[in-house]
Amino acid sequence: MLGLALAASALLPTTIAGAQDTAVPDETPAAAPQGELNIPQDVQLFGTNPDLRRATAIINGDVITGTDIDQRLALIVAANGGKVSDEEKQRLRLQVLRNLIDETLQIQEAKANKVDVSDDDINQSYGRVAAQNFHQDVTALDAYLAKVGSSPASLKRQIRGELAWQGLLRRNIAPFINVSGDEVKEILERMKAAKGTDEYRIGEIYLAAAPEAREQVAATAQQIVDQIKKGGSFVAYARQYSQASTAAVGGDLGWIRLAQLPQQLADAAKQLDRGQLVGPVEVPGGFDILYLIDKRQVLTSDPRDAVLSLKQVSINFPAGTTEADATKQAGAFAQAMHQAHGCGQVDAIAAGLGAQVVENDQVKARDLPGPLQSSVLTLSVGEASPPFGSIKDGVRVLMLCGRDDPAANNGPSYDDVMSQLQDDRVNKRAQAYLRDLRRDAVIEYN
Repeated sequence: MLGLALAASALLPTTIAGAQDTAVPDETPAAAPQGELNIPQDVQLFGTNPDLRRATAIINGDVITGTDIDQRLALIVAANGGKVSDEEKQRLRLQVLRNLIDETLQIQEAKANKVDVSDDDINQSYGRVAAQNFHQDVTALDAYLAKVGSSPASLKRQIRGELAWQGLLRRNIAPFINVSGDEVKEILERMKAAKGTDEYRIGEIYLAAAPEAREQVAATAQQIVDQIKKGGSFVAYARQYSQASTAAVGGDLGWIRLAQLPQQLADAAKQLDRGQLVGPVEVPGGFDILYLIDKRQVLTSDPRDAVLSLKQVSINFPAGTTEADATKQAGAFAQAMHQAHGCGQVDAIAAGLGAQVVENDQVKARDLPGPLQSSVLTLSVGEASPPFGSIKDGVRVLMLCGRDDPAANNGPSYDDVMSQLQDDRVNKRAQAYLRDLRRDAVIEYN
């Protein structure tokens, strides 16, 4: 699914520690070891202002304008509910510029390899984004983008970049990726052996940090954590900042066991409940931020996938109701509802209370708010939940009228595992491919 922002390039360029100058008087300085740069510690820049950054660039002849950056930045700000500080916006502008440079290189490389993306393909994808990501039609999405300061052209350019790069990878990399059947069988056997153990779906944001940049990167990581805790989108920040291969999918590691993580990350993740965040956690080479998306047991059906038939009974409080009066009325309401023997009596009792009844027989338990999930899943058919609500919204109870438990979870199929392994290897090759394009590009900043 296409997201609101492209996969991020590096937040900060990797700094390679310079070899120390080992020259002695009247002798030729020793050459730097292969693969390292000979950079002195006391650096003086000539003829440039290191704080000057202009947000336009020409990449192999193709121009990125300030408007391009503004419109793409507007999408990220909108994804975070507008809760982005001016300082954060400045960092994001630099990141968006790097993303647009990568996007331009990907489009150029696809064109050079005669991988064509038609306008029809782009418009179809744009329609899917409108429906799936924004729950709107194309006309409404056009209006929404204009309202937040972006444009359909900006999003369609992003779609073009993603489709072009995917097409290039399918043609030039995927056919040369090999995954053996023995590898797949070994993974399936390990999963069967681990049946019933805990499995975690984790999101990550990884920031690389050379030793001399450690404090700066740690501060950036903490700022990201603070922004997310204030309501920012984890997925959007992962796409823009993470230097892990999972950036393209919003940081989603998929389902893993904690033993697959470095020990310090496993210890941190083990303490998380669904929806919680931890970090920054220092790891070799940088810092990680982890987010627990979900948790389950390997090859075990999840009770939260049960489909429930529920009746919701609710009453509203008159304006000016005090907390004490609301508590008293809620108690009487709950007592009356618990006297109902099954869903067949609910409507009559609700009518006597002046309550409203809503029925839905296709509610997945996992779609209920967290506190209600555990409460409703312990009910027997015909029982009612404890009352919940507020003075403003009124008080409600849910009565369980039926429950269809999920089928046994047999885990991923052979083809699923094969596809996942192939995708992982394609993504690693793609990263190397993009690094080569960056290295060979001619980029002019205006």
